[in-house]
Amino acid sequence: MTSDVLRIEDRERVRTLVFNRPEAANAFNETLYLAVADALTEAATDDQISVVLLTGTGRTFTAGTDLKEMADIARAHAAGEPVGDAGKGFTTLMDVLVDFPKPLVAAVNGTGVGLGLTILAHCDLVLLAEGARLLAPFTTMGVAPEAGSSYLLPLRMGHQRAALALLAGEWITAEEAVASGLALRTCPPDTLLDTAHELARQIAAKPLRSLLATKRLVTEAHRDGVRRAMERESAAFDALLRDASAADNVLSRLD
Repeated sequence: MTSDVLRIEDRERVRTLVFNRPEAANAFNETLYLAVADALTEAATDDQISVVLLTGTGRTFTAGTDLKEMADIARAHAAGEPVGDAGKGFTTLMDVLVDFPKPLVAAVNGTGVGLGLTILAHCDLVLLAEGARLLAPFTTMGVAPEAGSSYLLPLRMGHQRAALALLAGEWITAEEAVASGLALRTCPPDTLLDTAHELARQIAAKPLRSLLATKRLVTEAHRDGVRRAMERESAAFDALLRDASAADNVLSRLD
């Protein structure tokens, strides 16, 4: 299942997914979205996999959605052109994440921007490398939050810290992420992945049926809220992309 954009390793009942687009700061294009969604879908029904661990290659966790692709979608929206299946990969991954039935652990090896932050709210446990930092750039880009973050981040971080992240677009340090409850703890960069894998392995050693039941009980109460939030976010995002300046706002993040 390993592809050019996603490395996959199964060991000790833990599936590790490594975002692997270092030339693009591990940004998610359609190919990576669909590759991660496929790997999670397969893991969900594989009785030999109990936990999935997410990380990135190099010094970046992920820069979020590929901005060049997003700008192309914005231009099409602004011109009133049909966008077809553009953005389908993001929607597919979100559907899989919301329903993913097994424990999900993140080892944030470096900077996380956009989805690099919002995907963490879908994880059960998050470890960050010391010096890692996170950013929600949505207002800077003139768009709306994504991935259910308008619902999940206040739930995880508290309203004030989530509002600061989403409205002001301020960087969140690794220490601040831990203090807010978004992450469990920080680790030295050179031991992060081993520490995260050991934690995942300890969880994976538990009876799978018990893990599935526990994950369901923890997440089920919020699943409908997350889905409704994503519907609202998608409508707001699409409306904002129809603005004539949307593509320029998106591409300004490349400077």
